[in-house]
Amino acid sequence: MASSPTFLHLLLLVFFLSCASALPNPELSSLMALKESLDPQHHVLSTWSRNGEPCSGTFVGVACNVHGKVTSISLQGMGLSGSISPAIAGLRSLTGLYLHYNRLTGEIPREVGNLTLLSDFYLDVNRLQGSIPAEIGNLGNLQVLQLGYNRLTGNIPTLLGRLKKLSVLTLQSNQLTGAIPASLGDLPNLMRLDLSFNHLFGSIPVKLVEAPLLTVLDLRNNSLSGDVPSGLKRLNGGFQFANNKGLCGAGFDTLKLCPSSEPLDNPSKPEPFGPGLTGLRTQQIPQSTNLGSSQCPGGPHCSKPTKSSAGTVIGALVLAIGCAIVGLFTFLWYRRRKQKIGSSLEISDSRLSTDQLQEPTRKSSFPLVSVDYNTSWDMNNLSDSHRFNLEEVEFATQYFSEVNLLGKSIYMGSTYKGILRDGTVVAVRSINRSSCKQEEAEFLKGLKVLTLLRHENVLRLRGFCCSRGRGECFLIYDYAANGSLAQYLDFKSNGGGLGNILDWATRVSIINGIAKGIEYLHNNRANKPSILHQNISAEKILLDLHYVPKLSCVGLHKLLVDDINFSTLKASAAMGYLAPEYATTGRFTEKSDVYAFGLLILQIITGKLDVSAITINGEITVDELQEIIDDSLDGRFSKKEAVKLVQIAQDCMSEAPSRRPSMEMVVELLS
Repeated sequence: MASSPTFLHLLLLVFFLSCASALPNPELSSLMALKESLDPQHHVLSTWSRNGEPCSGTFVGVACNVHGKVTSISLQGMGLSGSISPAIAGLRSLTGLYLHYNRLTGEIPREVGNLTLLSDFYLDVNRLQGSIPAEIGNLGNLQVLQLGYNRLTGNIPTLLGRLKKLSVLTLQSNQLTGAIPASLGDLPNLMRLDLSFNHLFGSIPVKLVEAPLLTVLDLRNNSLSGDVPSGLKRLNGGFQFANNKGLCGAGFDTLKLCPSSEPLDNPSKPEPFGPGLTGLRTQQIPQSTNLGSSQCPGGPHCSKPTKSSAGTVIGALVLAIGCAIVGLFTFLWYRRRKQKIGSSLEISDSRLSTDQLQEPTRKSSFPLVSVDYNTSWDMNNLSDSHRFNLEEVEFATQYFSEVNLLGKSIYMGSTYKGILRDGTVVAVRSINRSSCKQEEAEFLKGLKVLTLLRHENVLRLRGFCCSRGRGECFLIYDYAANGSLAQYLDFKSNGGGLGNILDWATRVSIINGIAKGIEYLHNNRANKPSILHQNISAEKILLDLHYVPKLSCVGLHKLLVDDINFSTLKASAAMGYLAPEYATTGRFTEKSDVYAFGLLILQIITGKLDVSAITINGEITVDELQEIIDDSLDGRFSKKEAVKLVQIAQDCMSEAPSRRPSMEMVVELLS
């Protein structure tokens, strides 16, 4: 009898579980509604099925947590042409929404304010209309909000000042009006604020100076006026304010001095209007309104003027005439000054980038201005998927944190480890703009070649970004978890290296992979031209998580100026990688790469970077073999394979280029 209740409880439990499994999945319902709105033609989200499981991996762009809840939707650059459904509010566990680089229309639904866990919100480069929902101010976990390059109108919501975790806010190239909310200065983590190319008016809030981490403030091409807070001088080149005719201030090279010396650096001063308008609160009055004029005489509520008031009127008229004369001279002076400035600058209205639009630049300026979004390119094979903006690069590298620094080059720049929004680990190589080829067409041609390379043994270029503000270009590559081959050589003298000794099978596999990678580069295939590496070395061979070799720095010579290319070859020459004929001809051929590969074989099987002392004449003996092979292997290697590898290395390093085999022949010999 005692077991009956237990049996009954189990029966009820099974019943309730079966009922629960029969209930519709609310997140699935939200996703299906979202599918219908985002992709009304069903061209993109065909894998989103009402009978499917969102967290099974079959729903394109959908990621989930361990609890089976949707946490990320990544559909950037997918060609979506619909709108955003309010049903998105049903995805309460969503932390990342990436819908940028599409053709979405309609308004941003106010229901997004219910996504309280959202940290990354990307809707830039679409065709969205309407106002920015004030409900976004409820997203207390939001770190990045990018709404640039849309058709948004109305004011910037004051409630955005609640987003205490926000680090990036970009609203550029919309049709926003009104004033800059002073509340944005209350954001303790704000690092980048881009409000450029809108119709904002009023003064720059002094409160923005109080944002402690702010490094980039872009206010170009608005209708701002008044005294620029002097505290913004700390941003140096990060503060951009061109084409705001009413701005004035001391200490800024391109600004005229303000007519009044009254200090405005007072955080409590009413915002957002400029001098003479600060007592007004309404945002409906345009800045050009004559607020000093009286509605009398002549109005229905005016009394007849007395003798004393008549004197006041005469005095006012005299004062008005005097002000008009002064104003005329001031206008003529300003117009003349503007003409002088305008004649020395070239102004372009073309859209260049979501990093920055082109500002007035001098003729001698560097031509690669945010080339990642230059719409004038005629590069049909370069898809949007290769184009990163500066915000993405900064986020991936934690704003170029020293913690993520992988290495530095005295000739180019630094390399950082990064994590993209979708969790992909990458390596970000920076190149100083002075190191890049100065002809834009030549630089872009080199970039195009790099984006075409697809091979298991060639490090993949995921994308690029060029930024005028930082004076750098960034190449984003796949990350190689096990570092460079050089770190595994000279194991003992390096204090144990990385703690791993490459076994014989791994070394042979690495040699085979390098050979296949070079052979792929040399072959002229349908979708890529033949390309020389020119700078092969153990440092340039990277190993992924499974020790698959990846040729890095491929094609960099096509992007860099000749002086930098020559400088980077010095280290390779010192280690013996340069073929002997280069010293006399100064030219690279496929056989130059073959020579460097031969040296790599010797380095890998000997475990040494310096193999200059090794001399092999004719067929190698077993005793000679024992002396050559890395003693860290403790004799655990194939003598037959070793003899064959030494022979191939000899052939590849022949003095005469004509006696060296092609890489196609080398691959056949190795197989």
